[in-house]
Amino acid sequence: MSRGPWIDHFSENFLWSNATLILKGMAPYGVVALEEIDRVCEKLRARQSEPNRGKTWFEEWRAIGDLIEKRGEAALTKDHKSTAGDYFLRAGIYHYNAERFIVPGSGKKAQGEHAYKVWHKGIRLRYPNIEFIEVPYEGTTLPALFMKAQTLEPAPTVVVLNGMDNAKEMSVFFCGLEFARRGYNTLCLDGPGMGETRRMRDMPSRHDYEVPGTAAFEHLQRRSDVDPKRIAIMGYSFGGYYSARVAAFEKRYAACIALSALHWDLAGWQQKIKEANQNAPKSVAQSNFQWRWVAGAKNEDEGIEIAKKFSLKDIAKNIACPFLVTHGGNDRVVPVENAQKLYDAVGSSNKTIKIFTTEEGGAEHAHVDNRQIGIDFAADWLEDNM
Repeated sequence: MSRGPWIDHFSENFLWSNATLILKGMAPYGVVALEEIDRVCEKLRARQSEPNRGKTWFEEWRAIGDLIEKRGEAALTKDHKSTAGDYFLRAGIYHYNAERFIVPGSGKKAQGEHAYKVWHKGIRLRYPNIEFIEVPYEGTTLPALFMKAQTLEPAPTVVVLNGMDNAKEMSVFFCGLEFARRGYNTLCLDGPGMGETRRMRDMPSRHDYEVPGTAAFEHLQRRSDVDPKRIAIMGYSFGGYYSARVAAFEKRYAACIALSALHWDLAGWQQKIKEANQNAPKSVAQSNFQWRWVAGAKNEDEGIEIAKKFSLKDIAKNIACPFLVTHGGNDRVVPVENAQKLYDAVGSSNKTIKIFTTEEGGAEHAHVDNRQIGIDFAADWLEDNM
């Protein structure tokens, strides 16, 4: 269902509208400016008919990223560190957004490296309380951000796993800030296939996400500021699969949240995306290479085969901890009925499902049209169940 120009910014291009809405959803956390987003989108609107839409998207978002980054550098030369940090935070996320539709290769990696350099400069200037963590993992490490609770130690903690298109630098704000106010630490992890780990370390995803999930848990239980008996696992968007998979196998987690269910049949979904990208590429939320790149597949067909392993069908019954699944009633990325399928399959006797309507807000995929509503519900549920 179309919901108007603020949500469907490009009325006949869901690919661009969805990507834009993800950025708009970060506005409550001070890491984007709606005027800057609108400025870019008006330029993109005039260029929609250009044949290379990925190049067009990159050029406009890179341009605003460069502009805001330069303003940050100018503020820094005057020792206005807080102002510079604000500029760098915004420039970083714009640079990251510019990378979204670049095909895998040296150009994509270079843009990702630049985005993270600027983003991290902003985080260090504006949020020096955020720790940059390396979680030990299979002979190497996984990058993470840790935001401490605004309360006495040791505190309960939430491990947050990103979706397919997001990054820990986004999660730490829309999740971490809210959880910190409520007395929770937050560890936002870029696991295999995510964010910095895929872009900078060339590490594709894996279906058995309990391995990085266990690595995160064991890192946290060694910290004196973490209550090891109250560690929850949460994933949003594609992370809804990851978190549920982790909870099914790593029993030490005290609660699990899937802030949006994943597709019940991921392989079938990828087949539909393959067909849609051939016939109506503006109608889908993903580029034609995104999943196979995340999965480390050589081509679309191999990606579909790999996707068959990413299923909760025979796994969800093993989840025994308190479990929450939320979903947007107008989700046009993952059909809403998948949330009910996941809820029904979960083995826990303490489980909750919440579908957000357009009247409530938070009705789009992963609640990006109103992130605050989604994260407030999840945080309230945690307080009641962990």
